Amino acid sequence: LLPLQSQLSQALNGLSDRAKEAKEFLVQLRNMVQQIQENSVEFEACLVAQCDALIDALNRRKAQLLSRVNKEHEHKLKVVRDQISHCTVKLRQTTGLMEYCLEVIKENDPSGFLQISDALIRRVHLTEDQWGKGTLTPRMTTDFDLNLDNAPLLQSIHQLDFVQMKVSSPVPAPPILQLEECCTHNNSATLSWKQPPLSTVQVEGYILELDDGNGGQFREVYVGKETMCTVDGLHFNSTYSARVKAFNKSGVSPYSKTLVLQTSEDTQSEEQTLPFPVPLERSQLRRMSPFSSTLNLQPSFSGRSYFELRSSAHQLSLHSSLQSLNSAVAWFSFDPSSAHADIIFSNDNLTVTCNSYDDRVVLGKTGFSKGLHYWELSIDRYDNHPDPAFGVARIDVLKDAMLGKDDKAWAMYVDNNRSWFMHNNSHTNRTEGGITKGATVGVLLDLTRRTLTFSINEDQQGPVAFENLEGLFFPAVSLNRNVQVRAWSGSLEQGVTFPAVGRGHLAVP
Repeated sequence: LLPLQSQLSQALNGLSDRAKEAKEFLVQLRNMVQQIQENSVEFEACLVAQCDALIDALNRRKAQLLSRVNKEHEHKLKVVRDQISHCTVKLRQTTGLMEYCLEVIKENDPSGFLQISDALIRRVHLTEDQWGKGTLTPRMTTDFDLNLDNAPLLQSIHQLDFVQMKVSSPVPAPPILQLEECCTHNNSATLSWKQPPLSTVQVEGYILELDDGNGGQFREVYVGKETMCTVDGLHFNSTYSARVKAFNKSGVSPYSKTLVLQTSEDTQSEEQTLPFPVPLERSQLRRMSPFSSTLNLQPSFSGRSYFELRSSAHQLSLHSSLQSLNSAVAWFSFDPSSAHADIIFSNDNLTVTCNSYDDRVVLGKTGFSKGLHYWELSIDRYDNHPDPAFGVARIDVLKDAMLGKDDKAWAMYVDNNRSWFMHNNSHTNRTEGGITKGATVGVLLDLTRRTLTFSINEDQQGPVAFENLEGLFFPAVSLNRNVQVRAWSGSLEQGVTFPAVGRGHLAVP
């Protein structure tokens, strides 16, 4: 009896273990039910947001297309109305001449008739010739020669579907930062990385993250396939931490080792390049506005900017501020990656114009968050009608409206007679004096005093335009097809000369 009892007890112990595992499995399944519900809500919200974004983009495009149709409508009406007015005047003149001739024919005095008949005959023939070929032909058709090609978009909408993410390979290994290729220059930092030598896992791209220069949260500054990137627009004399991770369809790798980097002092005019790694205690962290995380993979070329005011603490005029500028130079050019699609670039991205009659915005590649900066723009083409605008803007400023229409830009817009300052669609300080072809517009951004001042042909235009500026600002211009602007390099008074600058590094303003 005892052996059977022992055997049954052992069997019950095994069954008890299975029952315990089943209870734990049920708890796991119930947790899965809850997780599925939470994931469903999150996925549905993401899907709605993605579709809403597509709808918003379509509505914006619809508004743009309707605007083009309205312009075509107004153009056609103007041409036809002008022709109606012209034809009405000619008909009135012709009718008057006919009535006068009929009265002359009725004249009973032969001598009087002979005196004016020749002149009247010539005038009648001349008037008849003026109604020559084409005069009574419409100059404008009633048809709208616009055909919306929506077939590709409809096909894309019909093909819109979910991509099934199947795990076919493991996630990548953490990338390795190549310290010998990492360096800093002015307020820029170049980072380089690679996959571990023995790694065979396919990598689709990398994510580079930097903190805010104050030990705060990391932010993505680059996502792509490249293994080297230069980050521009950082704060001078600041310490940043950087890290990178790889990703593929299976997921995201762990982060690389964190690298601490130090940007240059902005008071030095000579080129300064520091190797990595830089010890954290090299300088104290400084509280500053966060830098922009917008990616720009275009080569950077030379524009010009001065910085670091060396003068007494009292407020200076534009002229005395310029005389106080140190000769150190931070270079910039116009940025194709963040500009409106209608902007046309030339001259190594130093010259811009536009192929639209509407105002379009283009930014400089370099952002400024501290110090004193001055740059000049030459008006290479201007027909005395449009209102180009010059100033500074955030990276996310509206690109399809005049600079200053939203709260992301601070600008002066100017015609051939006068100028106004504009921010958040508010106009102030009308000032006499405009621009012509060949004029030079100067922009003085003083982030020490947090002010923005403008000049035309080296004379200050109006009072200080804006005060209490804080954050990261990019040089900005808005213009249409009747204007061409060039950011030029050269020299200013007192022999401040601008040297040639190397080209070709990748930039993230």
